[in-house]
Amino acid sequence: MILSFFLLIVGFFVLIKGADLLVTGASSLAKRYNVPELAIGLTIVAFGTSAPEMVVNGVASYEGHTDVVLGNVVGSNIFNTFFILGIAGVVYPLSVQKSTVFKEIPYSLFGGLLILFFANDVLLNLGEENIISVVEGIILFAFFLLFLGYVFFSMKKSQDSQSDEETKVIAMPKTILFMLLGLFGLTVGGKLVVSNAIDIARYLQVSEQLIGLTIMAAGTSLPELATSVVAATQKKSDLAVGNIVGSNIFNMFFVLSISSMINPIPYPTIFNVDMITFMAGTVILFIAMFTGEKKILDRWEALILLMFFVFYNMYLVYRDHLIAA
Repeated sequence: MILSFFLLIVGFFVLIKGADLLVTGASSLAKRYNVPELAIGLTIVAFGTSAPEMVVNGVASYEGHTDVVLGNVVGSNIFNTFFILGIAGVVYPLSVQKSTVFKEIPYSLFGGLLILFFANDVLLNLGEENIISVVEGIILFAFFLLFLGYVFFSMKKSQDSQSDEETKVIAMPKTILFMLLGLFGLTVGGKLVVSNAIDIARYLQVSEQLIGLTIMAAGTSLPELATSVVAATQKKSDLAVGNIVGSNIFNMFFVLSISSMINPIPYPTIFNVDMITFMAGTVILFIAMFTGEKKILDRWEALILLMFFVFYNMYLVYRDHLIAA
């Protein structure tokens, strides 16, 4: 048990370090060949922050741990929305761009609704079992590409793009070494996280759902937590909020789509509660833009998000106990 916890922590560390090394190496390689900073940010860096969720879910999907797949995606989005935004908003009130309020946040809510529609075949009389199929995964991926296109063209119009000096070019041997070590770290870390999380669930006699929704969701969201809290302390609140909303969209349209294309994902209806919780958090975030100071997540609103997160986790433990009884 202690060994499994230790290896789980090691797995998270290797996973996140692997993503960091891959992003550093790939960004340097892209910069060396004059790929625009904008394209690097939209592709390589965005992929890097979602790599932990993607790799963990890819491994879990391949091995047939579908509760872990769903739990990690939905749990990560809940952790992002309630906990990370809550913590960052308490550190410093977060201002939000108009485009995030009226485009990205609604797109995130649309993702939740689309997944609920795809997953509830029996409830909607669309099939004999609740499943997110390969075809539905392809549709989710198409919406992911649509979102990337929107971000690319909206940022192309902006005059506030990142400076080309932000990405450093490192020596080619070091670049290749970083990328190889990054890929190795993602592979080994992902395997360690999934296998040891499953072992812990079995030892504690709790469901894979609970492990996916809590420990794995929090662990794979560590890059977002670090980025948003640092951004908040530096008063770069647009980055803090944009990072979270963007991560939620990536998880639903990219990570879940890849997972379902590897293996169709059976969907227990109990996950509807978790999806609705995430969507409720997104709605609360949207409403917060019009209460108190406009387009700002005030400290008291951030505290409300944190309180919801605490109550939700208490409910998860109670629910898992009822299911096991």
